[in-house]
Amino acid sequence: MTFSLAARCARTGRFGVVVASSSPAVAARCAWARAGVGAAATQNITDPRLGGALLDAVADGLAAEEALAAVVAQSPDAEYRQLTVVDRAGRAAAYSGERTLGRHASAAGAGAVAAGNLLASHDVPAAMLAVFLQRVEDDLGDRLLAALHAGGTAGGEEGLVHSAGLIIVDQVAWPVTDLRVDWSEEPLADLGSLWRLWKPQADDYVTRALDPRLAPAYGVPGDE
Repeated sequence: MTFSLAARCARTGRFGVVVASSSPAVAARCAWARAGVGAAATQNITDPRLGGALLDAVADGLAAEEALAAVVAQSPDAEYRQLTVVDRAGRAAAYSGERTLGRHASAAGAGAVAAGNLLASHDVPAAMLAVFLQRVEDDLGDRLLAALHAGGTAGGEEGLVHSAGLIIVDQVAWPVTDLRVDWSEEPLADLGSLWRLWKPQADDYVTRALDPRLAPAYGVPGDE
């Protein structure tokens, strides 16, 4: 019921995940990223604990394939899970258990990995990956959104997509972007609109956190 792409930007070192699903609030459960460590997606019959476990394994020094193998080996219900991970070196890996739902597929390349289940076409992850890899000079958020739309154009899910999300981490401990459309008739379009609103302001909110003296005066629109 989900298609996603996890990635590392080689130019900036940022990590991010973009995801869409027919289920509500998909990003709250499926998208994981940690600054300086990696990015991961846990989907299908989702166990959110596995996203953190994948990033913990990478943080402990395992490469993406090794981290994935370790987490799968330790998960008693691994056959129900679909997992992806990208490590700090841009190595990417994917796993789809034997009980992954419906038509499913994955595609991995330099710094990125896409996967989906209950897909309208096996071509969805490959289409997402191809678009992401073509846009190496673009902002990571733009690349991730372009990949998500490519997945939708390639067929997306068998059913109607109702939620989507985008998470990006950089050098600080919190996500510099965490945008979610938890239920909508047009979640991909709505997520794109949110990103266009957020993108020009994203760096300012990091600056305000690190040095509030650089924040605009209280009461200025856009300042909390």
